[in-house]
Amino acid sequence: MARSALDEMSDSGAFMRTASTFRNFISRDPNSQFPPESGRYHLYVSYACPWASRCLAYLKIKGLDKAIGFTSVKPIWERTKETDEHMGWVFPISNTEEPGAEPDPFNGAKSIRELYELASTNYNGKYTVPVLWDKKFKTIVSNESAEIIRMLNTEFNEIAENPALDLYPPHLRAQIDETNEWIYSGINNGVYKCGFARKQEPYDEAVKQLYDALDKCEEILSKQRYICGNILTEADIRLFVTLIRFDEVYAVHFKCNKKLLREYPNLFNYIKDIYQIPGMSSTVNMQHIKRHYYGSHPTINPFGIIPLGPNIDYSSPHDRARFSA
Repeated sequence: MARSALDEMSDSGAFMRTASTFRNFISRDPNSQFPPESGRYHLYVSYACPWASRCLAYLKIKGLDKAIGFTSVKPIWERTKETDEHMGWVFPISNTEEPGAEPDPFNGAKSIRELYELASTNYNGKYTVPVLWDKKFKTIVSNESAEIIRMLNTEFNEIAENPALDLYPPHLRAQIDETNEWIYSGINNGVYKCGFARKQEPYDEAVKQLYDALDKCEEILSKQRYICGNILTEADIRLFVTLIRFDEVYAVHFKCNKKLLREYPNLFNYIKDIYQIPGMSSTVNMQHIKRHYYGSHPTINPFGIIPLGPNIDYSSPHDRARFSA
């Protein structure tokens, strides 16, 4: 059983991501085991992880960060137990040890692994973030980011500060689902298929698929402000978390260097546009992002050296307002 993404390999040397395992749903249904309640749930994230950052983005832009707290782990994987060799997400021992990271405030867990073992004593899968935690039942509601963001979009609207924002509106759902599918395969997971490939053929296949998808995005964004039209949707948040890491990390660390995103005028301005949405910039901690990738994958970067640049200013002006909302 894979314990981290580095273990998820096929015989052909290709990266094969396994599915998440905790798939409960917070719902306004009167019979729900997990009703939406302010203060009941907590989100455990890593600023480094794009999947966790999707959820953090929703907390911020939906105005739910007062109703649902969050805690970030340290960026670089460490030993999670003295009794085995597993390397994974750990909490700092104090608030001052690692800027941006905090100790677990509710369970005193030393690692994300401990939360999984608290929730399920016989758990034998990956210890991933995000973790949506129920403080009442001391268990994991969900560790599937695609489902957590759907819950945050609709189920907490009675306590959200921005309930009118619907990132999965009914009239666009089919288009969003279809867009998510090719962006996930080609870009979100595509960069990992490039970076974690252990043979040339799967890398070549993945990098072609990646740049075909990026070219498709560039073409779409030459005609409209966002990926599914002229309103912000779930598909934009899911795409953004990969794009914001691209030139700083994936171009070097994952060998995605055919073309930088700074060379795509529409994509580059689009990243800045999303980054400048109120609340979004606070979800991007580039120090955590760079330290995690360059410091946690010794098979790719054995000496853990972190490249100096490029230190892109995503708060600089963009040209996306030329499209009407």
